[in-house]
Amino acid sequence: MTSSAAPLLIVWHSRTGAARALAEAAAAGAGARAQLLPCEEGAPEHLLAAGGFLFVCPENLAAMTGAMKEMFDRCYYPVLGKIEGRAYATIIAAGSDGEGAQRQLDRIATGWRLRRVADPLIVRTGAQTPEQILAPKHVPPDLLDEAASLGNAMAEGLELGIF
Repeated sequence: MTSSAAPLLIVWHSRTGAARALAEAAAAGAGARAQLLPCEEGAPEHLLAAGGFLFVCPENLAAMTGAMKEMFDRCYYPVLGKIEGRAYATIIAAGSDGEGAQRQLDRIATGWRLRRVADPLIVRTGAQTPEQILAPKHVPPDLLDEAASLGNAMAEGLELGIF
């Protein structure tokens, strides 16, 4: 993180590797202007210190993962009314849909009065059988590039004061 601009906080959770790879790609795109944080470590002070947020998680059973939801549960009220207007974007790793997790994230962001600054990036892996769903995932390079571009754009927007 740099001290010249409010940092981009990239909070992520992954079960089979796709969301982690996307979060790491976004962090690589943002460079030193981002903090990459597993959701299990997320605390109100991380959110309060950030200028903007990129939330990255898989969709499981038409919802964000329980670990990501627990981070929001833990942090929601301590930061309510203190992060309004800050920028956010989302990346969802999904088998075939991703919209359920996306809606959940948007509802939480609406409650916090965050401002979406980029379209959702939903990466669909096509996994449909139990074996495919539980298998480690490999994200194609073009989609990792999209995540890196999103991380860079968000960090740049924060640094320039656009967001």
